[in-house]
Amino acid sequence: MARMDRLPYDEFGLFHENASEHGLPFEKPPSVCRDEVQLLDGRSISVLVWGDDPEVVFVHGGAQNAHTWDTTIMALGRSALAIDLPGHGHSDWRPDGRYSPRVLADDVATVITALAPRPQMLVGMSLGGLTSLQVATHHRSLVQALMLVDITPGVNRAKSKAVIDFVDGPQAFPSFNALLERTMQHNPTRSESSLRRGILHNAHQLDDGSWAWRYDRGTHARTADDDSPDPAAGDGLAAAGDGLAAAMSPLWDDFGQLSCPVALVRGALSPVVDDDDVAEALRRKPAMRVHVVEAAGHSVQGDQPLELARLIGAMLDR
Repeated sequence: MARMDRLPYDEFGLFHENASEHGLPFEKPPSVCRDEVQLLDGRSISVLVWGDDPEVVFVHGGAQNAHTWDTTIMALGRSALAIDLPGHGHSDWRPDGRYSPRVLADDVATVITALAPRPQMLVGMSLGGLTSLQVATHHRSLVQALMLVDITPGVNRAKSKAVIDFVDGPQAFPSFNALLERTMQHNPTRSESSLRRGILHNAHQLDDGSWAWRYDRGTHARTADDDSPDPAAGDGLAAAGDGLAAAMSPLWDDFGQLSCPVALVRGALSPVVDDDDVAEALRRKPAMRVHVVEAAGHSVQGDQPLELARLIGAMLDR
């Protein structure tokens, strides 16, 4: 692609596609804007604010961004806050390259306190789900209800291999079409239009016309005084498949100590959560509600956004 062949992108100009693809009414663009929260160390966390006084806070998975929730939030019809995790989307990267759920939880809690101090529910998927679990553990007053989307503390590298294989691919691509082709190969349950839209939100075009992912894949240096092996450094989703296995016991303990209502949404086609995980979760939280979404893989919000919106709405209304 030549330097002058720029692909136009307006992050707020694609909502009509979300609506059309899923049969949602669309009279005018939704009320959504981008905002940011400054952290004490100088980094900024970028967010999408839907409406006023957000009722639901959404935290995406590794290698994703806040726009992954667009269709679900449009179908839900409630005010919401969708966060770009550090190192993802428009948020600043961490100079130490550490993206473990415990590290991310404090940043997420700061954002919630600043922009959505009274949310009714926290919804987190994959790495964002484990981060949300840590928010609910260490910042209990911020979480009235928790929904985990296709993730439990029982995740390991074997279960998330298909996702990691995609994330571990190239950082840059010679053209948009090359990036789209690889994305389609690894996401057979998604429509081409949905994946195209997702790439526009999750990648950016460089000056020479090539394309690169926005998220931090751990290609920068760690801090000089931190030589400890951090399994959650680098591309966050791969971390959720490998390093968290070592921390599985503490995360399960945190899960069992949750004081808020909890729901688990499982993609029927996803290997990331298995029957043993569900059994362990129910053993520790017998009152937890489990929902299996048919025709959905790991990214339930991408495969079946309307059903996810229905489940969120039902939990809010209980």
